[in-house]
Amino acid sequence: MALKDLLVYVDETECALERLRLAADLARRHKSHLIALYVEQLSAAQIEQQATDELGLDCAADMRELDRRNDESMAKGAERMRLALELLAQEKSIDTEWRCLKGIASVLVPQHARHADLCILDHELAVDVNPAGYSFSEQMIFVTGRPVLFVPVTGHFETLGRRLLVAWNSSRVSARALHDALPLIERAEHTTVLMVNPAKFINRHGALPPKQMLEHLRRHDATVEGIEIGDVPADSIANVIQAEAHKVGADLTVAGAFGHPRLWEKALGGVTRELLAHMDMPTLMSH
Repeated sequence: MALKDLLVYVDETECALERLRLAADLARRHKSHLIALYVEQLSAAQIEQQATDELGLDCAADMRELDRRNDESMAKGAERMRLALELLAQEKSIDTEWRCLKGIASVLVPQHARHADLCILDHELAVDVNPAGYSFSEQMIFVTGRPVLFVPVTGHFETLGRRLLVAWNSSRVSARALHDALPLIERAEHTTVLMVNPAKFINRHGALPPKQMLEHLRRHDATVEGIEIGDVPADSIANVIQAEAHKVGADLTVAGAFGHPRLWEKALGGVTRELLAHMDMPTLMSH
């Protein structure tokens, strides 16, 4: 299996350069086509300024000047990212594609993500929250139909996808996440499969012993080991996952995302919610 094409969503923020660099390195190691998508839309600060000016009943000329400045800022941000992609393409000798669109990111990103093997985004919990209570990045878990790899907006990460930690509990969503991560697992230097409270899911109807998953991954030529930790309170599972990821030197965590994309409420599973809220390393999620 291979990652043939990667989609990385970039904006004009500094953390987008970090995300682009990590995506380019991943594309180099997997010989993937890298697509960088930039959507020209107003930032939260620009929208707030526009609303303030409108309430202040500024004249039409002032409003046009504000629009001009906003357009200029978006164009500059796009050009900066385009040049960064161009430089990385030369440096890494990778095949790249630049897409710059006008519109709404939450509408456009899923459409483009569905034509890629992996979608790479930032994660900032409080940005662009929709009426259902989901942030932009959380929405992407439910609407892309593809695995989503989140890069935290804080912190610096040297590598991505060389050493993985996979959270496994024999559920549908953990199986989906693990399968979506197989191209990464097959080429990783090492993969750790973490099973928290394994007795609970071993005793479920039809659940297989954790060693069965390790055998499955070894058939994919994966270098893999398993860790079992029991008696962990439900509200501490996310913390244990992240602590173990750091302990084994992982640069990417893989986990299934429990939740429902309901319009009337935010319904994330407890572990998923905690992983998103306290994410401190790149994390791949599937729903």
